[in-house]
Amino acid sequence: MNKKKFLFAFAVVAALCAISATAEPKRLVVALSGNPDTLDPQKTAGTLTFQVVKSVYDTLVEPDAKGMIVPGLAESWQVSKDGLTWTFKLRSGVRFHNGDPLTSADVKATFDRLKDAATASPKASEYAAAEFFAPSPLIVEIKLASPQAPFLATLASGWSAILPKSLIDSGWDFASKPVGTGPFVFKEWIRDSRISLDANPSYWMKNLPKVSGVNFQIIPERAVQIQGLMTGAVDIVDGVDPSDIATLSKNKDVRVDTNLSSMVLVLAFNCAKPELRDARVRQAISMAIDKKRVLDMVYGGGVVGGSFMDAGDPYYSDYSKVLPHDSSAAKKLLQEAGWNPETTLDLVLPENYDQHVKAGQLYQEMLALVGVKTKIRLVDWPTWLSDVYKGGKYDLTVIGHTGKLDPDGRLGGFGTDKTYVHWVNGEANDLIAKARTENSFPARKALYDKALGIMAREVPQVYVGTANSLVALRASVTGFIKTPKLDSFDFRWVETR
Repeated sequence: MNKKKFLFAFAVVAALCAISATAEPKRLVVALSGNPDTLDPQKTAGTLTFQVVKSVYDTLVEPDAKGMIVPGLAESWQVSKDGLTWTFKLRSGVRFHNGDPLTSADVKATFDRLKDAATASPKASEYAAAEFFAPSPLIVEIKLASPQAPFLATLASGWSAILPKSLIDSGWDFASKPVGTGPFVFKEWIRDSRISLDANPSYWMKNLPKVSGVNFQIIPERAVQIQGLMTGAVDIVDGVDPSDIATLSKNKDVRVDTNLSSMVLVLAFNCAKPELRDARVRQAISMAIDKKRVLDMVYGGGVVGGSFMDAGDPYYSDYSKVLPHDSSAAKKLLQEAGWNPETTLDLVLPENYDQHVKAGQLYQEMLALVGVKTKIRLVDWPTWLSDVYKGGKYDLTVIGHTGKLDPDGRLGGFGTDKTYVHWVNGEANDLIAKARTENSFPARKALYDKALGIMAREVPQVYVGTANSLVALRASVTGFIKTPKLDSFDFRWVETR
């Protein structure tokens, strides 16, 4: 770390220690690697947003610690024999943070807002075939145009958070002042500094949460996060760099939890760019990447991939042998494709994710060995979301796709120009669409296997693999859960000693 960064790190850690010293007991401090683009759960696909608003909002149903979908705001539900009508019974006595009682009208208003084109939700298509009704205050009825196997998982995902109708009707600014029924109440968002939540004393789950509040400290610098953890100014750091483990292991007040994540790491292509339309170019770039080296050096290990599905998912199939690491074969493919060695590709990296930046630097070195030039461009997270994910202003980018409760949450839209990789393949899209209406697991898996096989060969993204999840915590912290598949944070059961 250079002198300027060291002084910055020292100042931030000193400030955090001062906050920690004056904060009320049992208030949790969590490092967040950047500002969310919004706190409106319906207007984003950004992981940072859901890591925060998971604590503010509830959904009708939710995944438990093992990933099974269980009751949430709905205490029970029924599905008609034809799979077209879903009826949910809401819990009585639940209140929003503004004091409004939860009713079926809030649920209907929430999903009507989500489907409204004016909301510009990236998840609106998941609800397009659904109509929502409120026949009585605690009964919600949902009618589907056709059976939808992923529908329950959609309702359990963060973007199905329930909002109060009164505030929807008044045009409330959910982007900066979220209001839900969740275990914590939004207090303030000081951009580039922190997001503060207070415990909800009226939460519908009795005796929860167990801490008085959560402060998300926005700390893009990984070194500052680690220093804060070591000094006790920070309680939880997600996505620890493997290079930090040796240092952390020497501190008896810190522990590192390691598990296989549900994240698929990719080097993604903008397939709409002329230089990248030829599948042979994309295949060559994939074969130039030593995926195991990247996983081991940057992400703390994991399972080498070749598929857009995490290795722990029941729908996973191993396609890692389709395009194995082979620099000689990569050079030959580039020659066959007529690659111009003077071409320089724009490699855009989200600067607040240190591991993705390090991976991008490795990719740059590996691609140079086969004659592909890249120029790295660092951007902050809101810019990555607006320019890369939504705007297509890139050639290559590095990102990790968090898990989804149903494969359609990850694969839906692929094969069309509606995704950020702009890869068009009618056969793959048809297979994914057909799997959406198939309830049989073996039949769905067969369809997804075919679609994932096409993607493994056509390579709209280089599928590097499934990373290990490294979370560092103060030893005094217990009960922390990363929501299975979704990688959002659940603080309801957290205690600090």
